Amino acid sequence: MNQRITHSGVVDSMEDGCVHVRIVQTSACAACKVAGYCNAAESKEKMIDVFCDSVTAYKVGQQVTVSTSGQVAAKALLWAFGVPFVLLIVVLVLVLLLTNNEGWAALGALMVLAPYYIVLWLLRDKMREQLAFRIE
Repeated sequence: MNQRITHSGVVDSMEDGCVHVRIVQTSACAACKVAGYCNAAESKEKMIDVFCDSVTAYKVGQQVTVSTSGQVAAKALLWAFGVPFVLLIVVLVLVLLLTNNEGWAALGALMVLAPYYIVLWLLRDKMREQLAFRIE
């Protein structure tokens, strides 16, 4: 997974060491000629925070391309969806085996996600360094 993931965007604002880039994320059919008449066409505007040393090199309204590697995207997906899913299933099965009560198993499985996301939030600065976008 060495391919680059890129998005064109516009510099929205800048802060200390951070450039906020607005991108339009589109689904595959958003570029279709009949997308305006179809309910399946979808596009969303998103803000990407790019942390860099030379914030003064960019101007508000400037067109830029943000990119990241496929490996970074895979890590992000793993931390956001893979690990919580595994935790959910493991706790569900363990509590179900121990208590034989589906209600407690479901509650335990959902409750294990709260500490997980709290830990992710506490480690957000460290993860920001590993899961970063770059301006090309």
